Amino acid sequence: MKITDLKVIKANRFVYCNIFTDEGITGIGESGAWGFLTASAEALMMFRETIIGMDPLNIEHIWQYLYRFSHFRGAAIMGALSAVDIALWDIKGKYFNVPVWKLIGGKCRDKIRVYGHVSGRTEEELVEHSLELKEQGYTAIGHINPFLDESMAVPFSDGNSQMLYKGERRVARIREAVGEDLDICLELHRRLEPGLAVQFASKLEKYNPMFIEDPIRPDNFDAMALVASKTRIPIATGERLHTIFEFQMLLERNACSYVRASICLCGGITGAIKIANIAEAHHISVVPHNPLSPVAMAAELQFCTAIENLAIAEVPNINARSTQDQFMGKNSGGLRMRDMVTSVYEVVNGYIEIPTAAGIGTDLIAEVEKVFPFKSHMITTRLKTDGSICDQ
Repeated sequence: MKITDLKVIKANRFVYCNIFTDEGITGIGESGAWGFLTASAEALMMFRETIIGMDPLNIEHIWQYLYRFSHFRGAAIMGALSAVDIALWDIKGKYFNVPVWKLIGGKCRDKIRVYGHVSGRTEEELVEHSLELKEQGYTAIGHINPFLDESMAVPFSDGNSQMLYKGERRVARIREAVGEDLDICLELHRRLEPGLAVQFASKLEKYNPMFIEDPIRPDNFDAMALVASKTRIPIATGERLHTIFEFQMLLERNACSYVRASICLCGGITGAIKIANIAEAHHISVVPHNPLSPVAMAAELQFCTAIENLAIAEVPNINARSTQDQFMGKNSGGLRMRDMVTSVYEVVNGYIEIPTAAGIGTDLIAEVEKVFPFKSHMITTRLKTDGSICDQ
């Protein structure tokens, strides 16, 4: 079997690659480069010329060939490599007529525990959305921003004291509303400096969050390790890391308790498995990061089924038009992410049953780019009232 073509598909707020073979088997994969998807699409076109004629079943060799040809990397390149890798696993699963998880170690569980996204521009919305997910049967809720999901156009005006007291009050209200049975996962969006992060974490200990995600900017592993060493709340991070080597350096520093590997950014299924293995050697669990489309979720479910050290998985709301709309509090309207694909997962009482279809288990609908015209992400960075940068 040989690869005959690679087609880039841009639809909604997502970029995909469709790989074709001379035996009529095709595979679909998604890039997780998020704000730089157009650049990732160009990287995919560069990969196209290289992989045509290769055997799609030689996944590790193709992965190494693309990764090491220049030793340049970054979100756009690794997103493209991830999309190719997922598409190749999709082909391999279809070739052997089995779900991908059967090819990467077999199942470690019968169903996958997930958490839903909570968003809110006001304190009341945060509580309301938390209760909605509890009523839907979720046993965990996440992406909870104690500093609110406010518009990027609104300058952030709170001082440190206001920010910490308000953030604590919102977490307290959510805990009181949902009770003690639900796990709550907090997303701090890289908002704090290390000292402030430690101070804030101490305020939140009594509410028993499952973890605090990205309390500081993720660039400096030593700084993240400092925060982790001074708080008793587990730290989750890693969604912006691209390689197994970065995760190795992060874990060697004891900088987190949960790794947030992005399957569409860290090298696809191949890269994610390697990261999970490194994490297992450090007694660390995986919480896969996924703000993408149902194609990414289909690939993630294969990975989650086959690894032992899965803690919980992130699930976007497929009834929204896109995750960007969901995070910004917009209604889904007529079109939904679930309408982009041929089959979707369903969450029942906070779990998703493991997939059984061959490959990754779904595909894009015909002419998806016409039904869901592509819309690139705009570069919008929130500012503080003094005009300086506010991470959000």
